[in-house]
Amino acid sequence: MQKTRLLTGILMTLAAAIVIVYFYPHTEADSFNYEQGRPWNYAKLIAPFDIEIYPDSLTSQRLRDSLDAHYEPVFDFDKSAADSIIAALPDGPARTRDLISAKLRSFYRRGVVDNNIRQEITSGKLKSIRVPDDKEHNVLNTMNTEALLSPLEIYRDLDASITDSAGRHFLSVARLETLLTPNITLNPEENKKVYNSFLAQLEGARGVIQQGQTIIDKGMIITPQDYVNLQTYEHKLATFHTKQTRHEYLVWTGQFLYVVTLLTALLLYIYNYCPEMMRTRRSIIFLLSCITVSFLLCVGLDKALTDGIYLVPLTIVPILILVFFNARTAIYVSLVLTLIAAGITSYTLEFIFLQFCATIGAVNSLRELRNRAQLLRTSLVVAGCYLVSYTALELLMNGSFSGFSWRTVAFLAINSALTSVTYVMMFLVERIFGFVSVVTLVELADINNPLLKKLSDDCPGTFNHSMAVSNLASDAAQYIGANVQLVRAGALYHDIGKMKNPAFFTENQHGVNPHDTLSPEQSARIIIAHVTDGVKLADKNGLPDVIKNFIREHHGRGLAKYFYFTECNRHPETKTDPAPYTYPGPDPQSKETSVLMMADAVEAASRSLKEHTPEAIRDLVNRIIDGQIADGLHNQSTLEFKDIAPIKQAFIKRLGTIYHSRISYPAAPGSNTQEKTSAPSTEQTAPKIQ
Repeated sequence: MQKTRLLTGILMTLAAAIVIVYFYPHTEADSFNYEQGRPWNYAKLIAPFDIEIYPDSLTSQRLRDSLDAHYEPVFDFDKSAADSIIAALPDGPARTRDLISAKLRSFYRRGVVDNNIRQEITSGKLKSIRVPDDKEHNVLNTMNTEALLSPLEIYRDLDASITDSAGRHFLSVARLETLLTPNITLNPEENKKVYNSFLAQLEGARGVIQQGQTIIDKGMIITPQDYVNLQTYEHKLATFHTKQTRHEYLVWTGQFLYVVTLLTALLLYIYNYCPEMMRTRRSIIFLLSCITVSFLLCVGLDKALTDGIYLVPLTIVPILILVFFNARTAIYVSLVLTLIAAGITSYTLEFIFLQFCATIGAVNSLRELRNRAQLLRTSLVVAGCYLVSYTALELLMNGSFSGFSWRTVAFLAINSALTSVTYVMMFLVERIFGFVSVVTLVELADINNPLLKKLSDDCPGTFNHSMAVSNLASDAAQYIGANVQLVRAGALYHDIGKMKNPAFFTENQHGVNPHDTLSPEQSARIIIAHVTDGVKLADKNGLPDVIKNFIREHHGRGLAKYFYFTECNRHPETKTDPAPYTYPGPDPQSKETSVLMMADAVEAASRSLKEHTPEAIRDLVNRIIDGQIADGLHNQSTLEFKDIAPIKQAFIKRLGTIYHSRISYPAAPGSNTQEKTSAPSTEQTAPKIQ
């Protein structure tokens, strides 16, 4: 059975590992996670080949701005444009025509540009341009723009130079404003080509990191230039590798082995130190689900946002495990989750340290969750742990606050606030996995609960017995480190099945015993039925499985000895079959149900003691518990031998307090009677002496 459970756990672990590795970032084996302005967290990086040094983004932008400020655009210069305009002039006075022609040739030799270009020239934005050489068109010559004119300026000059009426008429007829066009125009294609060539020169390699030189050393802050060098290295590395040398499947294999190793370590821990969790598949499924779902959230947010992984409230996982299991398991699971998620972060050391501190703070601030206010306090503790640990890391790695990121701090603050969502998650986990939180146990242990109220009304003797057993079992559970709240709640409900036939149980009888008219086997059947009746009633009222376990296991597979021995004594000549007198069980499977079985038997037997001396109580406790152990009723329980002595001590101490002897009062003064009364309890008022 145990091997089957282990095999099931292994299969579920492998399934979880496959899901996690499938969503793992499958980067190249030689790629790195890094960020500008943060420390280089890997070992010293040595160049395996020559690496060109390109300018960083800031330098590149500065060079681009400088180029834009001083760049001389490329224009075409049409020196025959004046002849075309002159040929288009109409016939007119020779003197006027010659004057216009001479001026046009002079202006167009200097150069004419459109009005927009002329405005840039006059504003000082365009001081020079490049034009093709007259002889070698592939050669560009720099040309000063001060002498360049616009068509409008040429027209105004001609208009001012011609004053006679004939010339004015000719100027009007010639419509020069339509003929005057620029002869220096921008060449878009050539201009773009020249601009890009200059840009390529500026942004080209400015040096070389030779093979064997250090690209960056461990712990160094990544400057903008380092960032560009690392990107160049990764790009060259990707092109350098061939299909034969880039074994991507080995990366997958490494990730799978990494995840499986961590999950296997968790499974071995549970198998060796928390065997009760191996008894049910849902416990393993719950733990693996917490790890897998949290990891997927980390992957999703890390892809969606830079440093988005810090938004994931991973402390919810240890808090949930603490609520439903124990602190040691909570820390262990959180460590495994942190190490798995660290594989997708840029700064592994930082992430692991932050999550470790937050987990320790959360677990130690929340020993037992009873109300929502505790979660708010835990959120503040987690926020404080994040802030202190993040500050410590920055000072450790940078020696200053230069790398302190308020964005990261804000993410961690949101993360801490989301921890309070655990209260809602608790109820979802209870519904999905059937676990019971301390909060639910506290609610169940409220004696105003309708089912307990009905037990009190219908079976007052059984209710008082359950209360006494609850107190006894709670004391013992506290002595051995068991779940006190679970024992207290389970003890209150363990005998609810007696409500079906309350008069058949001694504590509810008032002088009439219905068993007197029944055979021992019939009586045993009715008494034993309170277990199955209790389970049915628990199902009807929606009690959780852990409470039903107390109902099923508080008698285990033990005998209804009173009726069995009665039948044996009636028919000593035949062997009595014990089956009709045996409870359905099973025997206790946990510490808590074992403690309840012991407390139930001890409390019931203590009522039959004639004297409640310390010796009598001690003998009773030892006899009953030792008898149960001898009968093998606790063989399937997680109870350890070392727990027996503390349990006995707890029972003896509590019963001694309940049945402590009282002093006797003397008779009242002036009274003839010799009657003495017992001392009143602390709630009573002492009689006044006259």
